[in-house]
Amino acid sequence: MWGVLDGVCTSSSSSSYYEGERLARLLKSIHKEIESTKTLEGNSLPEKFWFKQQFAIGVNEVTRVLERMSPVSESGRSLQQSHVMCTNHKVPSVHLQAILIASDCNPKWLAKHLPSLASSRKVPLIFVKDKRGGSLRLGELVKLKTAIAIGVKARGNAINEIVEGILCGNEINPDTDCQI
Repeated sequence: MWGVLDGVCTSSSSSSYYEGERLARLLKSIHKEIESTKTLEGNSLPEKFWFKQQFAIGVNEVTRVLERMSPVSESGRSLQQSHVMCTNHKVPSVHLQAILIASDCNPKWLAKHLPSLASSRKVPLIFVKDKRGGSLRLGELVKLKTAIAIGVKARGNAINEIVEGILCGNEINPDTDCQI
């Protein structure tokens, strides 16, 4: 259940399941926003690099980004205290807005750690379940054969707006230019 509190989406559970027609609408709306954002940015980068800027693609990359994010306490504040940083260590500039995970991950242990890691960072999960294979559907989204997990990087663009609407529980209507 998602709700809105002072303009911020809140959740009683940190995950949602998408399958069937609901999944088709979700993926179609995200795909439209990807194409729209790529067009607005002028495609100055090769496609592979552009996708890497927008998404953490794959279980390893999603895990790496989550581990670099600070854990969040129940009050919503970072658990890390202010401390002096070495010149070798940088504060992570990448945060994940949400993580899409294929429910058909095999073997299951590949992505078993992601829900608890995402929960400690207050990053919501969206589980993708499809008869054809959730990993195939996620792969299509980022122009790969398969993808078990995709983290949506918080970059303040149209992709983030559509994901925010999804997380707030707004219905997706891909036929009206992805307005939620």
